[in-house]
Amino acid sequence: MEAHEITFEVPGQPVPQPRHRVSTRGGFARAYIPKGHAIHAYREAVQLLATTNGWREGPAAGPVAVEIDCYLERPASHVTKAGEVRSSAPTYPGRSDVDNLAKAVLDSITDAGTLWADDDQVVDLHVRKHYARPQAGGRTIVTVRRLPP
Repeated sequence: MEAHEITFEVPGQPVPQPRHRVSTRGGFARAYIPKGHAIHAYREAVQLLATTNGWREGPAAGPVAVEIDCYLERPASHVTKAGEVRSSAPTYPGRSDVDNLAKAVLDSITDAGTLWADDDQVVDLHVRKHYARPQAGGRTIVTVRRLPP
């Protein structure tokens, strides 16, 4: 019996896909993301987990649904010395656009090639961002479901 749903958790702070920087060399423009940017390690972690948790029968040939839950670490200013969240702290994370968080995850899974062939197969996408509990740390939980053709 084939699996219809896969869930995996990526430890660490979720990283949104940044915009490329552009420079010119020899009169030619070149777009790049700096080598030291955190997105590189994050995407490698997503690819590794997508590969190790992939379907035994290979990538999905039809449509898929994806849920992405991003738990972002609270800034130190939100937490008291006793480890409690201040009442004045925001209840939802305002930084990091959900579309950029989703792009980093979807592009990483596409590059891994183990859950689907191309992210145009994603027909249902839910992305949520939350603050992680104090001392819990950031993480990303990804659920992929095969849908009937």
